[in-house]
Amino acid sequence: MEENIKGLVFYVNGEKVVDPEPDPACSLLRYLRKKLQLTGTKLVCGEGGCGACTVMISKYNLTDDKIYHYSVNACLMPVCSAHGLAVTTTEGIGSLKTRLHPVQEQIAKSHGSQCGFCTPGMVMSMYALLRNNPQPTMKEIEKNLEGNLCRCTGYRPILEGYRAFSKDECGMGKDCCKNQKQPVQNGVSVVLQEHDDSNYTPIYDSSQEPIFPPELKVNHEKYHKEYLVYEKDGIKWYRPVTLPEILDLKYQFPQAKIIVGNTEVGIETTFKNMKYPILINASDIPELTEIQNTETGIKFGASVTLSKIEDTLQHAVDTQPEEKTKAFVAVLAILKWFAGKQIRNAAAIGGNIMTASPISDLNPVFQACGVILNVQSKDRIDRKVPMDINFFTGYRKTVVEDNEILESLVIPFSNQNEYIQSYKQSIRKDDDIAIVNSGMRVVFKDQSGIIEDLYLAYGGMAPTTVMAKQTMEQLKGKKWNEEIVKIACEYLEKDLPLSHDAPGGTVEYRQTLTTSFFFKFYLSVAQQLAQRDIGDLKAIPETDLSAIKNPDYNVSQGSQIFEDSKTELGKPLPHSSALQPASGEAVYIDDMPALTGELSLVPVYSKKPHAKILNVDVAEALTVPGVKGYIDHRDVKGNNTYPVAEQDEHLFAIDEVITEGDVIGCIVAESHSIARKARNMVQVGYEDLPAVISIEDAIKANSYLAKPNTRTCGDVDKAFPSCENTLEDEVYVGAQEHFYLEPQSSIVVPKENRELDVYCSTQSPHLTQTNVCDITGLPAHRVRVIVKRLGGAFGGKESHCGRFAGLAATAALKYNRPVRVVLDRDDDMVMTGTRHPFLFKFKVGFSNDGKIQCLDISSYSNCGNTGDLSLAVVDAAVLRLTSAYKIPNLRMTVHACKTNISSNTAFRGFGFPQSLMVIESAIEAVSHHLVMDPLKVRQLNCYREGDRTHLNQIIYDCHIQDCLDGCLKQSDYQTRLGQIDQYNRENRWRKRGIAIVPLMYGVSFEFKFMNQAGALVNVYTDGTVLLAHGGTEMGQGIHVKMIQIASETLGVPCSIIHIIETGTNTVPNTIATAASTGSDLNGMAVKNACEKINKRLEPFKCEPGTTWKDWVIKAHFERVSLSASGFHKVEGLGYKKETDDEVIYKYYSFGAGCSEVEIDCLTGDHTVLRTDIVMDLGKSLNPAVDIGQIEGGFVQGYGLYMLEQYKVSQSGNLLTKGPGTYKIPSVGNIPKVFNVTLLKDKPNPKAVYSSKAIGEPPLLLAISVFFATKAAIMAARNDHGLEGYFRLDSPATPDVIRMACQDQFAKQFPVKKENGLKSWFVKHL
Repeated sequence: MEENIKGLVFYVNGEKVVDPEPDPACSLLRYLRKKLQLTGTKLVCGEGGCGACTVMISKYNLTDDKIYHYSVNACLMPVCSAHGLAVTTTEGIGSLKTRLHPVQEQIAKSHGSQCGFCTPGMVMSMYALLRNNPQPTMKEIEKNLEGNLCRCTGYRPILEGYRAFSKDECGMGKDCCKNQKQPVQNGVSVVLQEHDDSNYTPIYDSSQEPIFPPELKVNHEKYHKEYLVYEKDGIKWYRPVTLPEILDLKYQFPQAKIIVGNTEVGIETTFKNMKYPILINASDIPELTEIQNTETGIKFGASVTLSKIEDTLQHAVDTQPEEKTKAFVAVLAILKWFAGKQIRNAAAIGGNIMTASPISDLNPVFQACGVILNVQSKDRIDRKVPMDINFFTGYRKTVVEDNEILESLVIPFSNQNEYIQSYKQSIRKDDDIAIVNSGMRVVFKDQSGIIEDLYLAYGGMAPTTVMAKQTMEQLKGKKWNEEIVKIACEYLEKDLPLSHDAPGGTVEYRQTLTTSFFFKFYLSVAQQLAQRDIGDLKAIPETDLSAIKNPDYNVSQGSQIFEDSKTELGKPLPHSSALQPASGEAVYIDDMPALTGELSLVPVYSKKPHAKILNVDVAEALTVPGVKGYIDHRDVKGNNTYPVAEQDEHLFAIDEVITEGDVIGCIVAESHSIARKARNMVQVGYEDLPAVISIEDAIKANSYLAKPNTRTCGDVDKAFPSCENTLEDEVYVGAQEHFYLEPQSSIVVPKENRELDVYCSTQSPHLTQTNVCDITGLPAHRVRVIVKRLGGAFGGKESHCGRFAGLAATAALKYNRPVRVVLDRDDDMVMTGTRHPFLFKFKVGFSNDGKIQCLDISSYSNCGNTGDLSLAVVDAAVLRLTSAYKIPNLRMTVHACKTNISSNTAFRGFGFPQSLMVIESAIEAVSHHLVMDPLKVRQLNCYREGDRTHLNQIIYDCHIQDCLDGCLKQSDYQTRLGQIDQYNRENRWRKRGIAIVPLMYGVSFEFKFMNQAGALVNVYTDGTVLLAHGGTEMGQGIHVKMIQIASETLGVPCSIIHIIETGTNTVPNTIATAASTGSDLNGMAVKNACEKINKRLEPFKCEPGTTWKDWVIKAHFERVSLSASGFHKVEGLGYKKETDDEVIYKYYSFGAGCSEVEIDCLTGDHTVLRTDIVMDLGKSLNPAVDIGQIEGGFVQGYGLYMLEQYKVSQSGNLLTKGPGTYKIPSVGNIPKVFNVTLLKDKPNPKAVYSSKAIGEPPLLLAISVFFATKAAIMAARNDHGLEGYFRLDSPATPDVIRMACQDQFAKQFPVKKENGLKSWFVKHL
């Protein structure tokens, strides 16, 4: 066929884009950001797993003369596929320069934007929904946001903000607190946006939206009916528009990839370095996009998207007889949890089948349902291929031949004698790949319970989707009764064997799921047969029916209760720059326009955890056009080694690598994509050396960063013999990836006179400055570090940033050009460390009434390959160990294990979330041994006013009991405890649990010198105030709090105070914004500077009728300085001789959290039904910001304890490199009821304006979810005769929960403990 090469034409935000030579390898996201400079759309993962890159696509459909709008992931969509389409980004719907769109304004004003990096994606997902449905339900809104991740907010304020677009009523109906004109609860004002459904007025008017570009409609035929070819850099893109054209192409290029949504190929080319020189876009071929009703079922063209299939099948279910649509219901049940909305909008059904993934969500149900495929080729038209037991021939291979295409498939109608179900289990319920999934169909002989045919298809159990052949054969002809469950269990084990090291791991769990799914299927069918009075089945007992319950939980809702304020200090003001992220105008490091001559740097790092470097060959890489050069240790002008806490960090490996991710060198090129391409060509020769990966390995190898450190209180050895009871156990807390959405990013600009400007996403400008100075050999006064904002950090940008800024600085000095380094997500996760995993071995002694008398702990922490901040972390784990509990005799020995994984580092909580697990596990062990409510044991052992901690610090203003009492009352704990007991008696296969946990958190840096901060206040003659301080804004709201403090101190409105950035040139020697001290330290420094200004203005305030601006002008004319620096250091730390008191913490924050959880005992799924939190924050500086920190911190802690599984292979390579494999909480994970109350009338005299720190403490309250889950598991175990305490490690992912329930199905596959057998990944890192 003659090739007709034409240019690419599409519209972006109403503007026409014409590109005569588009790059087939370029994504729409890269095109938007780099070519069009529309940087509002963010790059986070590059794999469609986070939603930050969401844009809206609009397309005219000639058939029904309608415009369709849908959200997609721009990171996966090839720009070539945008031909003839309209693209809308967040910049295109509203701007601060003109007017904001309600969707943008609502998320900002409802405090739904913290760091802001996810905000544009949230905005566009919601916007696309509204363009299709101007008044969606809250369930539709929540479902629509499942493909968007947020690491900061905990999602609640995002949902609450977007509730304004829905007229759904609150679950409280007319009694909703938002309908009260002056809401008051227990004397505490509830400051919330009014929401009266009875007088609902939409805030969104769809008639005001921009029109679809008329040219795209008028010239639809031109744009969608022309054969196109694009070619660049060895990749050819074909866009055929007829079936013969695509058949001809597949005949010419049998290995060519056919793409529609690019959701699979995009990931393969980006992360697996797959090269596909021929790409065929099948989006505009009529036969492949048609949907037809046939006599046997519904026929879908192979290019029909999953969203369209979902809509079509749902319509059929709603309008056709139930007996005909059983297969449709089964498919819909899977589609409900298939990826996010953006993926379903783009991905085609044909691609899902033909990629033949062994964990495909849909293929098992298609096999079970008997889907028929229509396959075509140029020389063989219309071949019918059943998706039967022979369809999959090997890993990602099918019977479809290379020169054939899948034209369509038919999902068949069902009949009254068949029953169909689908099942899927993943770590996270929504937007997650399957661990195991299944499609099951049984066909009975007419009006009988005799099995005529049975189809059992499973994914996740073999290199292909597989059918349980022996099981199916054994059960044919048998009656549908309990006996078949036993037979099925026996033969499923034979049909679906897994080796101990099978890819994916969790072998016993996966095997248990196969039988658990079948049991669910058996019960579901048995119930339906009994209802139809078929066979001799008895009614299924109500307690067993819980196995097939699919609760339809309400959308998350809750309340936020706090004291109102009459001044701007204490008001719930939005973040100072909340609107900018919503409109795409917030500038992060990689949003900064490229400077003249700017280069990009990509690290070349080790693929081995421990090895000698034999050789490095960069010759081929240097031949790539656009590559400037290669740097390594020989280019370092200063020191290749530099300190964080210890002098053991190195910039480049020289002769030996000591972890995967160890930097060997860097490619420097004209663009990031060129540098990455060249990096993949670098060849490194290794000689493997023994690697220490896990804590267990380190113990065996005696590999430690330092000698074990022991802290004691009382005399443990003397106390134990007098204890009435003793218990011993172990507990493990796993690693947690920071998963800040903005990756590690720096731009280094060489200036005149040996100066460097370093733009960096760092929590610690001073440490970054110091590291760059060490590496470059430059003095600090020539290196300026500038921080505008961070797209999340959580401790991960405290000590690591200097390394990447140092790499860029080395290249900048070598080439005398600006250098940008922005890590890709997979590189970031490999090269940076995590929260420290801990193993605790403990022995607890206690009295018969539950009083803990002594506790002896040995802890082991996996610190990684260098010191970083690890010794401080393990020490902090001891210092905060006891939390809210007084333990008179205590000993804890800490072992800092040195291993060959990336050096672990600071993370929100800094060791305390791990040590809290051991103290709370000891509490639980005591309560179970004594058969007491854990709450009673907790209350009995709580600190009281005047008690001394294990550090010998006296506790003043102790509000543990106040928080606990408030939480007990708010949660109605005692009533619900009885309700849960009743529920558990009535439900055998679903269980509930509840737990309430108090908290005491010491606030200060443990190193005394770090408890200081500086600020600079400049007042201009127009009365406006420019404020600078040492803290960095990373979503925690420090800037708005500093503005509020300055407003209160100066007596001026917040509107005239501004903060531009944090810089080492304005406030030197800053301390890291960390340890929840940012507002305390910097707030006092700001107050100090403002007080100086006030004192200078005092002489000018006497004249009646004058204003602030008058005083400022008069002071200026009197030559009075209107610039003041402020400084604060925390006084009173250290030993106090008069009280024999060791003051490590300036004060304590207190709180309590109560959570209720429901688990599915057969799968390990769980749902957080409700969480109530009461926090003591003194007098809140900004309740909205503080509650946002509580909610966001809690959800992040929930991820640590329940969800986030960090996997490293036995050989030391990271397996979880992005959101596809590492699952942080999504919108569906948050508590269904989430109530937060700030304790009233408890001012704190020891911090700025009587406030208290908030960043870290609420994260720890998520442990209430963990212990509520443990209570639910215990109820399940009790049903099977397993009573008493049991060990439960964190994270309590579905496999952990399910296998702990230990019913007959789990016992069939006991966890193997054979010596020498190692699983696919290291279970306890």
